[in-house]
Amino acid sequence: MAIRVAVFEDNKLVRDSFEAILNGTDGFICTGSFSSCNNLDHDIQRSQPDVVLMDIEMNGLNGIEATKKIKQNHSLIKILIQTVFEDDEKIFAAICAGASGYILKKTSPAKLIEAIQEVYNGGAPMSPAIATKVLRLFQKFIPSQHETPDAESANLSKREKEILLLMMEGDNYHAIAKKCFVSYDTIRTHVRGIYKKLHVASVNQAIVKAFKQRLI
Repeated sequence: MAIRVAVFEDNKLVRDSFEAILNGTDGFICTGSFSSCNNLDHDIQRSQPDVVLMDIEMNGLNGIEATKKIKQNHSLIKILIQTVFEDDEKIFAAICAGASGYILKKTSPAKLIEAIQEVYNGGAPMSPAIATKVLRLFQKFIPSQHETPDAESANLSKREKEILLLMMEGDNYHAIAKKCFVSYDTIRTHVRGIYKKLHVASVNQAIVKAFKQRLI
């Protein structure tokens, strides 16, 4: 079954290019191509995407606000942010809003397809420049020495911490399973355990909370 992708991009040339790339690649289909997020609910209902390719800077409802709204109403939809910006605040806001990945618009078509596939499979792809910024950015949110994590969250196992770090680097479940020499289902079980201990529902929330509580 093809991965269904909806594109939100205000530049028509870029939007048409994304649509052509998706429809010209086996295993992918562009189910909607939209110039704004102003009719977001209707457009999502109409296109029924598995993955949304979202421009961060648009008139009206911007990509960060749209991401938050989609995740509130359609929690299973994965969102891949695309932007020309490498702004720290926008990166952090997009991740906290629920974005599953964050890549630059200069990313090649092959890497774009790869990133969409990774997002669909549960990964969190980021362009190298973005990943470096995210690593630095999270350091700003490490609490002071007198702040302590709650007891349940502090019980993350060594393996769970290892998996969290690999997820942060953008690895999907299959890649993590290979690196950890365990099965795909084992990784899924570990991830469910991580989410339960941290009281979160997504990889991005898990990473943010883990860094805030100095768990990794």
